[in-house]
Amino acid sequence: MATPHLDTLKRDGFVVVRNLLSPTEIAHYRTIATEATTKTRTGGWPHFRTVPKQFPPWPTTPPPASEGGIWGVQHLLHPSMPGRESFARCYFSEPILSVVEELVGIKPSAGADEPLVMELFNLLVAPETKDFELRWHRDDVSENATAEEELQQLEAKSPGGRQSHAQYNLALCPDSSLIVVPGSHRRARTDIERNAAPYEPNLPNQLVVQLQPGDAVFYDSNILHRGVYKGKAEGGEESRLTLHGSVGLKADDAVDAERKKVRATAVLQHGVGAWVHGDDAAFGIGERPERMRANLVAMGTGEGVGFSLQG
Repeated sequence: MATPHLDTLKRDGFVVVRNLLSPTEIAHYRTIATEATTKTRTGGWPHFRTVPKQFPPWPTTPPPASEGGIWGVQHLLHPSMPGRESFARCYFSEPILSVVEELVGIKPSAGADEPLVMELFNLLVAPETKDFELRWHRDDVSENATAEEELQQLEAKSPGGRQSHAQYNLALCPDSSLIVVPGSHRRARTDIERNAAPYEPNLPNQLVVQLQPGDAVFYDSNILHRGVYKGKAEGGEESRLTLHGSVGLKADDAVDAERKKVRATAVLQHGVGAWVHGDDAAFGIGERPERMRANLVAMGTGEGVGFSLQG
């Protein structure tokens, strides 16, 4: 069976999939994403990413707009999130899950033994009044790792170039925030990369991923990458609304115990385990979302798992 998306991901570390959403869907999701952002900026939603922090744990109070405010809204699938059912229909949609299935190497699921795991669905937004940047990083490999340690961890987390999860950015506005170094997901950093400043604006061979509304980029979470977010005018129209999701592959406990532990940390560090267990967290939009949610519940609550990266 042809696997064009997986082939590109293995080679480059990312793959852009155009037009995953229709114009009607783009307009609808942009409306509810704007409402979620406004609610969060005005103190009505307690789960967010704040400027200038890059990684969890996140503060409990958003900074004022004059300091940049928020750059992300967390937990779009939370039972109390307005528009939650619509966000869930997007996250569990066939167009997205079909790409995920190709990338993690499974056939479409129709049975009770669900191979996919519900993980995270968040929203990335423009900070207010000021620009904000993320430093160069890999999501699950320490920047202090030696070249040998990097190679060992990259192979362990992506054997044969295939990860046990799929991570993506789905744009609702034109988005050029993600910067990657193609091919860096399968090798150790070069001396130039290792010695570069954390916010170096020009690494050799870097590429700015250009997305139009409805486009998604799926990327290996351990490609060398960073984000550059342009601030919007306070009170102005939202200039960035990007759905940021991840979907996991259920681990075989006997074979993938260590990978399961690493993935649990990467997912549960965001606090999803605190709310996903209750009956009120059920979606009511079909059996597959519930099977995927059950697989996340089986990962635990997240207490004591720690954090992949901090800062």
